[in-house]
Order: sequence, then structure tokens, then C-alpha cells
Amino acid sequence: MISIYVRFLLIILFWSADCQIIPRIEECGLSCSQGIHCKSKPSGGIFNSFCHDAPASLSSVVLKSMKISTVMKCVQGSPCSLHLNIKGTLSLDENIRGLEICSLSLDTQQSQCTNVRFTRKKSKMLNGKKVQVQFNCIEVNVAQHIYVTMKTVPNYCEVKLSQEYYVEDCRNSDVGKYIPACSVGKFDYNVDRTRKVITVNVSNFPRDQDYYVRLCHKWFTCEDVGVLAVIKGKESFKSVSLKYSQLLPCLCIEGWLAVPDARRIQLCPFENETKALWDNVVYNPLTQTLAWEPVCPVLVVVNLCRFVKSNDHCEDIENSSKNSPEKVKYSRVDTHPRLCMKFTTKRGTWIKCPFAHGEFPAWKMRTVAAAEQIQVFFTSQTKAQFSVLVCNRTQMASCESLGMHHSVSVGWRTDVDYSVPLQICDTYCGFHGQAHGDGSPAKVMTHRMKSVHSLH
Repeated sequence: MISIYVRFLLIILFWSADCQIIPRIEECGLSCSQGIHCKSKPSGGIFNSFCHDAPASLSSVVLKSMKISTVMKCVQGSPCSLHLNIKGTLSLDENIRGLEICSLSLDTQQSQCTNVRFTRKKSKMLNGKKVQVQFNCIEVNVAQHIYVTMKTVPNYCEVKLSQEYYVEDCRNSDVGKYIPACSVGKFDYNVDRTRKVITVNVSNFPRDQDYYVRLCHKWFTCEDVGVLAVIKGKESFKSVSLKYSQLLPCLCIEGWLAVPDARRIQLCPFENETKALWDNVVYNPLTQTLAWEPVCPVLVVVNLCRFVKSNDHCEDIENSSKNSPEKVKYSRVDTHPRLCMKFTTKRGTWIKCPFAHGEFPAWKMRTVAAAEQIQVFFTSQTKAQFSVLVCNRTQMASCESLGMHHSVSVGWRTDVDYSVPLQICDTYCGFHGQAHGDGSPAKVMTHRMKSVHSLH
């Protein structure tokens, strides 16, 4: 019940912040109550930064309160701007000549200070009376984090009010509609698949402002892909061309005005381009590791499977199912041509068979025949048992044995002396599998391999 209440309260707070109406003004200014004439001038904040001990007669609560809000200054023919509306209440005292109001941007560390002075004659007559000071000429940016201070003039120690304040962002209906920084623009795009170029046309943004456009991969944030393009506000041609390497579901076009805290717009139009997601299958022959790592966030179930040619079906291998948003890895994998990876999402199923075309053979053989000597060289990624048979080929599909049948182990170097010598070498021979005759078209060598490893 408590969690439901908290969630409901948060919804109300967010709704009220987004829908809060921001008052409009045509001119900014300073005003003081009680008929006191006051005037303001910019201050560097340096001369009033050092405080003095307050007179014994001065109350420590001479500054009563400070309230901050946002107002929107809109003048016909010019874009609207945001300003802080600061209201402070103090008790007049003969030791106080005025106030200093300062704002510090916690984002940029830039500060603005204003000195407010009272006319001495009138303020003496109202000694001890409460006076409200309102000042709304400090301009701020969208979504800015501000630290506001109010001090007396002279600056008496321990007599100060301070407050942090967050300026409304573009989600506020008034800010989003009338402040130029929230004019996010509108995209039109065209894809040239041959040149791998996306042409982006941008409209509906202020003509006097530059505009940034980029491609990015959307994960928790949108990560850069390629270069950042700039559309100059003064240029009439509002178009850029961005190169890409792959069309992916997470490939987005992002744009924003070249102003601080500008709102960004994203367009991710390639959600159906899932084919390239399954290409990132990597096999390491030294560690016998088969791995797949997503280039985009995707909810997928990965299985190893055996491909059956007769019905183009891939049968799942038991205990190989993995459901992971990150890298999927299988250890001690034999490189069988029919071993495949199956990817299943809500959109369908895709099968990748990385060993089908022999890119990662488990073993290779090379033979050399000269002067009745046959040398056989094996290259194997793992320890394995090989059977070698010398025979005469009588027909295309048959070979008559000469009775020379030998079984050898590979995984270390072995030298064997037979009547038809066989020289076996280990995994570091590095020869490619090729078969050579000895000049007689009837005599060939056949081979088969039985690996001592199984799929894991």
C-alpha cells in the first residue's frame, strides 16, 4: 500500500512540474514594498565577499525568507527567455544599506550578482519594518541547476540566505513550446545502401542557431558512431550525410541545438534490420571457444544445434540454451560442419553455422609421395586418433586396400617407420590439407579421423 502511495505521489509531482504554468513578463526589474525606493546595479561579488561581525543590535534573523521561481520574458519579435524570480523579505535596520543577490550555475560555475540599494532617508523612517524585495533580471538556461544567495550590504557574518534551484526543463509545456533551446527540429532521412550513407534533412529549428547531428548506438545512453556533423544556422542548406558500417536495430539519428542543456531528438528507424545482429560469431581455435557478442541490446535465447540436411532443421543440443543480454560463450567446442548457433527472439529464429564452409577445420592433412616413400602430415587443434590406409583406387567410389593400415595419435610429435613410411607431426606443423599422388593414378591415400573430444 505504501509503495502504491509513493508511486501515485511521484506521478502527481511529475505531472504538476510538467504542467506548471510559468508567468510571463515583458520587462525584468526590481521592486520593493513599503514604498521604499530601491535601485540595482551589477556587482562582481568581490567587494562584498568578506563578511564583518554584525553589530550587537542587529538581529541574526534580519533576513526573513527567500523564495525562487521561474518567469518567462517574452517581447514581441524576439524569442522568449527564462529568468529567476527572487523574492526576499528582510527587516529594515539602520546598519543595512541594501542586499546583494547572487546566482551560481552549478553546471558551468558562472555567477551573476546584483547589488540592491535602499534610499537611506526612507529606510530610516521604517526601521524595524518588514520589506519585500523582488528581482527577476537574472537570465538562466533550460534545466539549469542554480545556487542562489542573498546577503546584506555590508556583508555581516552569519546573516545570509541560500537555496538550490532547478530551472524547468523542456518537459514543461510552456518551456517546451516557447524556449528556442527546446525546438528540437524535425528529421527527414534517406538511406543509400550501396554507399552506406544516411542523408539527414533538418527543419523546424531557429535559423540563427547551429544544429548538431550524429549517428549513435542506443544502449543505456546513445554511444557515438562516426563523426559529429554541424549544420550552420546561417546556411540555407540544412542537410548532412553520415556514413554507417551496418544497419542495426539500435542505430539512431540524434540531433540537438548547439546551445547549453539543449533537448535532443532521436529517431531509430531501423528496428527491423536484425540480420546483422547474428554475424558476430567468433571462434578461437586455441581455446576451442565459440562466442557471440551482441552489437545491440536484444532479448534473445541462444542454443547450439545440429543441422539436419534432409529437412533443413536444426536440432537443439541439450543443456546449451543461454539467455543473456551480453556475451554468450561455449567452451571446448569441436568444429563440426553441422554445428550451428540458433538465435530466437520474439521476431523469429535465425541459424548461423560458422563451420559449414570450412573456415575453422578441426584438423588438416597433407601427403607427399616420392621414391616409394609416403609422408603424411597431420595438423590437429586437439588430441585425436587417426587411422591411415594405403590403397589402390579401382573405381571412383572404391579403393582396394594394400594391407597397410595404421592408427596413430596426434597431439605430440611422432616419427613412425613403416614399409611405406609415415611421418606424423603435431599441431604446430601448420600445413594445409592437400592430397598428392606419387605419379601413379591408381595409388592414393584415404584418411578418417575420430576425435577424442565431444561437444560441450
